[in-house]
Amino acid sequence: MYAQQAGSEAAPTAGLHFTDVVRSALRRKGVQRADVVLHVGAGTFRPMSVADPREHVMHEAWFSVPSQTADVITRATAAGGAVWAVGTTSVRAVGAGGRLSATDGETSIFIHPPYRFQFVDHLLTNLHLPKSTLVMLVAARAWFS
Repeated sequence: MYAQQAGSEAAPTAGLHFTDVVRSALRRKGVQRADVVLHVGAGTFRPMSVADPREHVMHEAWFSVPSQTADVITRATAAGGAVWAVGTTSVRAVGAGGRLSATDGETSIFIHPPYRFQFVDHLLTNLHLPKSTLVMLVAARAWFS
């Protein structure tokens, strides 16, 4: 289900608990899946070394948001549905372009408070290291919840 393309330096762990049984149950409830790609670099896991997050320089990572994904998210939002991101990399990929459309390229987006999420209503993620950029992303999601 995950990591269909080689290129990331990290395993996509946030969705590992989505077994075939769980995915089938979600489909029966009408949940749609929309894929993104973000080739995570080792810099994602490097602790921040600055006190002010605005001074942190984020590594670049290649991402892709397919047109089908942009369409699924746009339709769900228009119908009043909620968009759940599975993993912080999914959030970085859909936030990378600043607008929701089919696109790919390099991003150095660093999501931290007071970032306002535009395309993601909820986030499922795993544990993250203290002082990491991933903890900052989770804090940004909690900031406006």
